[in-house]
Amino acid sequence: MALTNNKNVLAWVDEMVALTKPDKVVWIDGSKEQLDALTAEVTALPDGDPNKMYELNQEKLPGCLYHRTLPNDVARVEDRTFICTSTKEAAGPTNNWMAPDEMKAMLTPLYDGVMKGRTMYVIPYSMGPIGSPLAKVGVELTDSIYVVLNMNIMTRMGAAAFENLGDTSDDFVRGLHSKADVDPEKRYIVHFPEENTIWSINSAYGGNVLLGKKCFALRIASFQGKNEGWMAEHMLILGVQKPNGETKYITAAFPSACGKTNLAMLIPPEGYQKDGYKVFTVGDDIAWMKPGKDGRLYAINPENGFFGVAPGTNEKSNPNALACTRKNTIFTNVALNNEDNTVWWEKLDKNPPVDATEWKGAKVNGPEFIAEGGNLAHPNSRFTAPAENCPCISPEFNNPEGVPIDAIIFGGRRASTTPLVYQSFDWTHGTYIGSAVSSETTAAATGAVGVLRHDPMAMKPFIGYNVGDYWAHWLEMGEKLGDKAPKIFNVNWFKQDENGNFIWPGFGDNMRVLDWIIKRCEGTVDADETAIGYLPKKGDINVEGIEDEVTPEIMDKLLAVDKDLWTKEIAEMRRYYNDDIAAKGGNIPEALYAELDKIEAKLNK
Repeated sequence: MALTNNKNVLAWVDEMVALTKPDKVVWIDGSKEQLDALTAEVTALPDGDPNKMYELNQEKLPGCLYHRTLPNDVARVEDRTFICTSTKEAAGPTNNWMAPDEMKAMLTPLYDGVMKGRTMYVIPYSMGPIGSPLAKVGVELTDSIYVVLNMNIMTRMGAAAFENLGDTSDDFVRGLHSKADVDPEKRYIVHFPEENTIWSINSAYGGNVLLGKKCFALRIASFQGKNEGWMAEHMLILGVQKPNGETKYITAAFPSACGKTNLAMLIPPEGYQKDGYKVFTVGDDIAWMKPGKDGRLYAINPENGFFGVAPGTNEKSNPNALACTRKNTIFTNVALNNEDNTVWWEKLDKNPPVDATEWKGAKVNGPEFIAEGGNLAHPNSRFTAPAENCPCISPEFNNPEGVPIDAIIFGGRRASTTPLVYQSFDWTHGTYIGSAVSSETTAAATGAVGVLRHDPMAMKPFIGYNVGDYWAHWLEMGEKLGDKAPKIFNVNWFKQDENGNFIWPGFGDNMRVLDWIIKRCEGTVDADETAIGYLPKKGDINVEGIEDEVTPEIMDKLLAVDKDLWTKEIAEMRRYYNDDIAAKGGNIPEALYAELDKIEAKLNK
């Protein structure tokens, strides 16, 4: 039974049913009865069925389920991800491109009859709170109950999602997914930004099949934002409540392995807690930002849950994230502890279960398996957890107007060049800083250590159009916001000494840097002007309680601006702009080249 009278939705669903030919079509209303029935169906499948999900220990992990994907289907597939725009230039140098007609001609035969013998689930969902002026509606068609149950956690799913759409609007994102045969050779994650459409086939892994996540909330939404005057960014959103009760909101963008979720759910150091500081999480991954009625920039988290990496999450690294997983969570590709039917992953604790099932499904002796170099959980294993589980979830999480943003932070993993924190001179310089976001590879990643990986705004895999036009859109937003624009900062928690040891403690102590950033936004502390931006004055970063670790000499190292290193940095950015972007069809705004010239001139003074 259809849940809407919207003719655009109904016509598209009919068209896709005719193409994929399911035996049955079920509209997902989001009711507990319907979700319970689907859970019972998927957990009753026989062992060995790749679609099966398992109920975990309902006393210790109430409402929690477990699933494993096929070993060939465990992560996002960037080489199989396409942006199909009418011209190649519109997609730009950071995306794989194919002409829309050509792509459809290739994929249509794969979808033809792909759901025969299966049920098609029609999932209406809202990205953002129902009724929010910043929210958008999507409809995902899928043959996977796993997708339905995950989308229920990650989005506002069900009949209410259609409230924002009404009966006549065509402004919804069309998502078609089939796991098909989970064949990696025929796996495609395809976006048609000009048609508000996403096609995903031959994957059953979260990042490729939960089409509300990176596909809609970043790739399609970034394109929508450019056309409609707002921003979709790969950013966390947090609120810092000060002792006087006032809350300042910050968004931050980091490439992977830079502690984004840990910062989003930060627990302040003891001294700050005693003074009455609190940190609230609005979002851990994606921010949609739009100018509000007062001219300031407001952000919502379009998601309703967290799709977190399990390995490395523990009581010490991120107790709030761990607490999120205690109920109504779906675990994917972690290990099972067969003794009590709970879950385990690397670095959860120091006691791997002896009677374990590793992520591919083999029963093993956990400690021995690890000793022989095996991973009990896949390194990219995941938990899908409701945001409402988070102990530090913001009281403004469901505010339809969003939260006003005071500061935007960029960061990367840099061993030497970049100081602990600095502030841009203005929005244009801040846009340049975002375009220069990069991380050095660690040995674990590639074997080559210290190679710079450029990841502008931490958005490289997620910009749904030409990266140069994306930077131009940033500059336009700055003009629109004027003096009400958030201040822009860069942080680097990863500076090292000559022996390769990190010299900033990180984790909760990052609050000390946020404190300085907020004071800069309020204009209550001065700063030193350098060639690269405004740096903290001596003594302005509070090190009370960590004086032994962060001595004045260490602080000097953390805030040093080495002229030779920065001269090399500017030369590398020119090479990156010219060779990696402009030479391959990226339209780099002149204003960004001008920023390079300014920094270089200041360094040479």
